[in-house]
Amino acid sequence: MRETFYERLGESVYREKLPNGLMICVVPKPGYAKSYAFFATRYGGMDVRFRLGGKWLDTPAGIAHYLEHKMFDTKEGNALQELAKNGAEPNAFTSNAMTAYYFDSTEHFEENLKILLSFVSVPYFTEESVAKEQGIIAQEIRMVEDNPDWQIYTRMMQALYRTSTGRISIAGTVDSIKEITAQTLYDCHKAFYTPSNMILTVVGDVDPVHVVDIARGILPREGGPVIERDYGVEPPEVAARATERQMEVATPMFLTGYKCAPAADGDDYLRLAVVGDLACDVLLGDSSPLYLRLYDKGLINGSFGGAFEMMPGMAYLYAGGDSRDANAVAEEIQKEVDRLAREGVDEAFFRRLHRASFGESLRGLNSFENIAISLSEGYFHGYDAFRFPQVFETVTAEETADFLRKNITADHGVLSRILPKD
Repeated sequence: MRETFYERLGESVYREKLPNGLMICVVPKPGYAKSYAFFATRYGGMDVRFRLGGKWLDTPAGIAHYLEHKMFDTKEGNALQELAKNGAEPNAFTSNAMTAYYFDSTEHFEENLKILLSFVSVPYFTEESVAKEQGIIAQEIRMVEDNPDWQIYTRMMQALYRTSTGRISIAGTVDSIKEITAQTLYDCHKAFYTPSNMILTVVGDVDPVHVVDIARGILPREGGPVIERDYGVEPPEVAARATERQMEVATPMFLTGYKCAPAADGDDYLRLAVVGDLACDVLLGDSSPLYLRLYDKGLINGSFGGAFEMMPGMAYLYAGGDSRDANAVAEEIQKEVDRLAREGVDEAFFRRLHRASFGESLRGLNSFENIAISLSEGYFHGYDAFRFPQVFETVTAEETADFLRKNITADHGVLSRILPKD
């Protein structure tokens, strides 16, 4: 295995790519009782259209999430129960671009790792079990769709993007999941749950070579083809400037979103993530001039906040909370961006935010889960997540202001509101 020591972080990462294409990353944590395994595939809610065997397949929205639910089924029973019997705490999640299965345990780690690798790589479900799951997931979807936070975010994404599959709900709809069959699940597993499209990350007091030996002995020898995906050709313009809906809420809610220029995979992806997060802090953070001004005017309350997000071919910044005058908030945001573009970001203020953001990234290394997710996302997008210190030390206030000037404009913005019912 190849060891990389990150002096700035005081961490080592052992990496090896198996002949079948699986990337294995091991972060040793000597002396820790708990060990953590994270097995992820580059397949998520966005991957509804892809080419397999020379043919383009259009799959139902929500199928990646549906497949995640069904993957715990085995011929012997249920892998979740089997892992729990061994003292492990297992779980899984599906995001827009990744599905991951993971557990942590203080004992029987090797046995639990074998179970994890086995049930994720060998699917087992029947038409009857797939049909039974539809009712369960449909109930989950209905509950989520009644949530104002979900509605306001989903409607914002559909206003920002015209064709990108990132505008699709990860869980799909009640109607879309009715189209899912055992065969479509097997097709998607065959396409995306191949070693060459996956990564295994282990964090804990483990022997890296032994982890590789376990994976080599269980997983298929063949890696699988490279899958061509179609995320949609997205124009720079937003799909709609505003959207609103009435729901059972006590106070009007809003999200204002801005369609940003995406970055290609590689080091540019990591850099944009750092710059975008810092720009969000500069503009919207609770110590920013804009936040204090909005709060003093009574336009926002403690619910106000923002974030910068990235997906394949997508990047967007958004802010929101409770407000009785969302239009005034959006106008103030634009005025502040214009001021920052004109006057620049105060250097002392930027330095404070820079130190705080870097410190937060360092503290993330205390979480085994955060380490595994960061390394996996970095691998899928072609960058080394542990090189974030080198990026931080070169990001400037001018670069952050330039990001805001180019991306946070009226033409790139949308306003999503949830209003109390009359």
